Amino acid sequence: MSISRRALLATPLLALDQPQLAPAARILSEAVASGKLRAAALRVEKGAFQYEQVFGAARKNTPFLIASISKPMTATAVMTLVDRGELKLEDAASKYLPGLDRRITVKHLLSHSSGLPDMLPNNVVLRQRRAPLSEFVKESLTTPLLFAPGTQVKYQSMGILLASHIAELITKQPFPKFLEQQVFLPLGMTDSVLGINPRLKIANTAQCQVEFADPPGGNDWDWNSTYWRALAAPWGGVHSTAADITKFVRYFLYPRGKPLSPVTAALMIKNQNPGLNQPYGLGWSLQPQPFGHGGSTGTSCWADPATGTSFVLLTTLPARVSQKTIIDPVSKIVHELTA
Repeated sequence: MSISRRALLATPLLALDQPQLAPAARILSEAVASGKLRAAALRVEKGAFQYEQVFGAARKNTPFLIASISKPMTATAVMTLVDRGELKLEDAASKYLPGLDRRITVKHLLSHSSGLPDMLPNNVVLRQRRAPLSEFVKESLTTPLLFAPGTQVKYQSMGILLASHIAELITKQPFPKFLEQQVFLPLGMTDSVLGINPRLKIANTAQCQVEFADPPGGNDWDWNSTYWRALAAPWGGVHSTAADITKFVRYFLYPRGKPLSPVTAALMIKNQNPGLNQPYGLGWSLQPQPFGHGGSTGTSCWADPATGTSFVLLTTLPARVSQKTIIDPVSKIVHELTA
């Protein structure tokens, strides 16, 4: 389904003002005051209305480790190659990755239908010994599949990893640089980076509350460690801000100009798994609308083509704790206000 800017602007937009969002802000303020939540940033846009508020230790434009919101960003970079005719969704991934099951296509990798696991069986061991990303790639090529490709949907970070590696092989460019040039810079996402770079100091980012992670942090390979922040995992290693993520998610409401053609952008938020157990776009989660994504570090974003609303919530409290108590309630308030 192609979503044009004209069609969206023709949709009646209910009025929205800052006082209406007070209940959502109150949830976050109270979580900070109770000591449960260290920091958060909330940004909502609809039409000409823009709202952003930070909480706790966060300041405006504080970068957060956004975890799996990185996935649609990675997928977008890969899809620029599809736009240019350098890659096809129907290509067997083994064309670029010898040793991988020949039934897996690029589309399977980007739509969570490849049969690959979310994390490798020895994921914790790899992190404990601070393995480079190349080892994750190598092991993903031979790890047993959970099901035949294309027969069901099961969330898989390793598929996103292999899709990014295909992009590296085609472009002969490190993926963090490719993502910056093809996605971040065209969209004006000047505070976003995959991994870390000389402009980003870990001390200036929001620190994840790793004591609530699974497994618990407090070691030299957890989410706050130099190892993990610098690993540049394409499935979860982007640092970004509420403002930058808003630019990214809203691009798919009004796709024009770079990084993608409007047709390709619309394809990414269309269900790629009809008839299977769960709808999924290319990198984007579908419900079936709005489209969006969450992250295990306690992050969430979505946009609703029917209303032109976008929502970004970044927190430092892992989703296993914050999803039901903070993220879902805040998201529900915003969605009901704008539905």
